[in-house]
Amino acid sequence: MGGTRYDLGARDSRAKKAGYGFKSASEIFVQNQIGLAHESMNPNGITFREARDSEVHPNTVPIILGLDVTGSMGHVPHELIKEGLPKLMGGIIQGGVPDPALLFLGIGDHECDRFPLQVGQFESGDEELDMWLTRTYIEGGGGGNAGESYLLAWYFAAFHTKTDAFEKRGQKGLLFTVGDEPGLKTLPASAVKEIMGSGQHTYTHTELLAEAQKRYDVYHISLLHSDQAIRADVEWKELLGQNCLSIQDHKEIPNLIIKIICDKRKSSGSGLGTIPLDGLDTIEML
Repeated sequence: MGGTRYDLGARDSRAKKAGYGFKSASEIFVQNQIGLAHESMNPNGITFREARDSEVHPNTVPIILGLDVTGSMGHVPHELIKEGLPKLMGGIIQGGVPDPALLFLGIGDHECDRFPLQVGQFESGDEELDMWLTRTYIEGGGGGNAGESYLLAWYFAAFHTKTDAFEKRGQKGLLFTVGDEPGLKTLPASAVKEIMGSGQHTYTHTELLAEAQKRYDVYHISLLHSDQAIRADVEWKELLGQNCLSIQDHKEIPNLIIKIICDKRKSSGSGLGTIPLDGLDTIEML
């Protein structure tokens, strides 16, 4: 990640020039015109994505936002680029967290889709975040297998991210997935190898959740816009308890994330999810 800041004024000017407010999703998310994921978001061969401190951002707060980009959820990235992203970043900063570093993931279905995982970079600047979001390929796939690959977000966070927040300050990051389906329960070694380029372990979703929770506070935002989504929400609540957050209007996603991050700041002081430094263990990348 670089040393740039989120400038709401500059972002507003650039968004107007780019036509984010009136262009269709296919016009903005240009990978959909090509029909392929952007090569820079291909996770194959990635060792780590890193959220490091800088002179501009001395106390980075790593935030991962995993967006379901299957058929019923493709409108969410479009809403984020129109209004949601500046609302999200502006609200976090104005809420007393001046150094957020946000990483986008595109989540699909590793059993059905060509591109079940797309990966951006941890960024703080408005231009860089717009770039990664609009590079996302909204595949619109998914299948009839009663779930999507939200567990890929947990896998990537656990084994392929490094943050100064955790390594220097013992502070957990925050990981949000957003979707309307249950999560798939198994990530086979064959899928890991195909997606990441290497891997020899098969994981259950609970194993990956536990690994991600060592370094991140993990949340899922259930979008209750169908009967199926409402049924999935019950399963998510059984898995995550109060960390499953249910909403009906996708435009409320930024407000919900802002509230969680700022409430955690208030309850824990300057450290978000601080854990004792002598209690840190190391996770070898698998």
